[in-house]
Amino acid sequence: MKKRYIALMEKALSAYTDAHIVDYFERVKREGLSEHGFPRLTADIGILIAHGYRLDLLPLFLEMMDFCCHRIPLVHAANDFSIREIVCCIWEVEKAGVVDAKRILKWKEELATCNPYTCYDRIAKSLTDPVRNWALFSGVSEYYRQVMEGGDSEEFIELQFGQQLQWFDENGMYCDNPHAKPYQPMMYDLAPRILYSLALHLGYRGRYYDKIDAYLKQAGLHTLAMQSVTGEVAFGGRSNQFYLNEGTLCGVLEFEASRYAKEGNMELAGRFKAAIERAVEYTEQALSQKPIYHIKNRFPTETKYGCERYAYFDKYMITAASNYYCAYLMCDDSIPTGEFDNSPVAWQTSDRFHKVFLRAGGYSAELDINADAHYDASGLGRVHRENAPSAICMSLPCPNHPNYLVDTEAPISFSLASGVRQGKKWLFATGEDTTYEVSTLSHGEREANAEIICRFANGKITKNRYTVSKNGVLIEISGEGRIAHMLPAFSFDGEAETTVVASAHELTVAYRGWLCRYTATGEIFDLGKIARNRNGHYRTFAAAAENELRIQIEIVKQ
Repeated sequence: MKKRYIALMEKALSAYTDAHIVDYFERVKREGLSEHGFPRLTADIGILIAHGYRLDLLPLFLEMMDFCCHRIPLVHAANDFSIREIVCCIWEVEKAGVVDAKRILKWKEELATCNPYTCYDRIAKSLTDPVRNWALFSGVSEYYRQVMEGGDSEEFIELQFGQQLQWFDENGMYCDNPHAKPYQPMMYDLAPRILYSLALHLGYRGRYYDKIDAYLKQAGLHTLAMQSVTGEVAFGGRSNQFYLNEGTLCGVLEFEASRYAKEGNMELAGRFKAAIERAVEYTEQALSQKPIYHIKNRFPTETKYGCERYAYFDKYMITAASNYYCAYLMCDDSIPTGEFDNSPVAWQTSDRFHKVFLRAGGYSAELDINADAHYDASGLGRVHRENAPSAICMSLPCPNHPNYLVDTEAPISFSLASGVRQGKKWLFATGEDTTYEVSTLSHGEREANAEIICRFANGKITKNRYTVSKNGVLIEISGEGRIAHMLPAFSFDGEAETTVVASAHELTVAYRGWLCRYTATGEIFDLGKIARNRNGHYRTFAAAAENELRIQIEIVKQ
């Protein structure tokens, strides 16, 4: 797996042409070092050179590294992120002997001039400071710098590590937005956990070690429940649907695999390794497509479709390489890989993350029961089948106020959500005006179930039962009078169009050799609108009936 991680780093770097790298460097020299994308690119090029890849870039790398090590101590340019990565690069090229000792010493001496209280952008100044994950990035960067050079940064590091502990929930998951409404991004749970894992892996055993390790262990087991059968990270919130996501997941899982191997629990360690294998296979396949994109769609990079303003190619493509390097660092290849755990799972996060996960029989489902309209929509937002294209049914909902770029000025809220009549119109359970109540979560030997009540603004309710099994996902809805349920028909990924066929009781979507089939007891009809999410475009359908409605979703190979 270590070799595969390095190969994935090279694959991510290959998305940058040599001319692109040179132009990027010239722009940074001209405009100054202003963020961490360029140091990250520099570090990952150096790490790949140390492993025998891209030796042709060695002269350019040396110039880039000279520039970074000289400028980082002098400017505020998201050093919180960069210093750890530059330190790791120095270790790798020094170990490989590809850079002369005099130059390496100069790099180390320049980084040694960093004052942790002034060189990082955002730091905690007390244990109750409200600053969020940047303080942890700063603390881990400083810990790595201290391990490399020695120094007296221990109190700074302990403060950053200790202050961050206030943001964990009862499941050991990190809450990045603790004082706002309970809209916690799934990726911003994983990112702090991989940072703490990196510190513990390198040897941190300071005053907060026991608390940190306990949170990591607790959330690690839940991470297995949240991973899709395709190998992917759960949807939800910002920075989602980028190929860097699975690299972060792999790092978290590698740390936990090693934990259980050290405890002698090789069965559980093997389960973590199998989850890693699934995530790596997913990314290897995705990055084998040409051209390589940094986000999970096929829209041209220059459109920035699906991206937040900060999630541009130059920063987030190379971040995939950076995150897979973290997994490489913590990987123990002596741990045997077990079987991917397809046993039934029914699990609910805390209210801060508002997610329900179901898995059984090679299918997985994820529901958001209190969605942030800037990123998602309430309802069933994901149905995946192992080995099938993630978006063929739905991989995440469509928000109506997206904080990322889509190609319409009037996006609509859309998911697999139930609906009731509001006069002559349908009122669907996708927004803040509907409340969700999880009444039952259960699983047997072959299936996983959730029963959820939706309460609409007009006083009506629907009772929704979800059953996930080898047969797919069965949705059973009941309510008084006319009821309905939204059905997504994925139509365009930015490059290819799907084939959508609708009849009275069946809707099918054909895409990349697979077929998603919806079969409804009620009448299927076209809502006549196009919904958008990060993956692309969806035609919007619904099925309607009186009092009771059943919908079967299955994804099969054509």
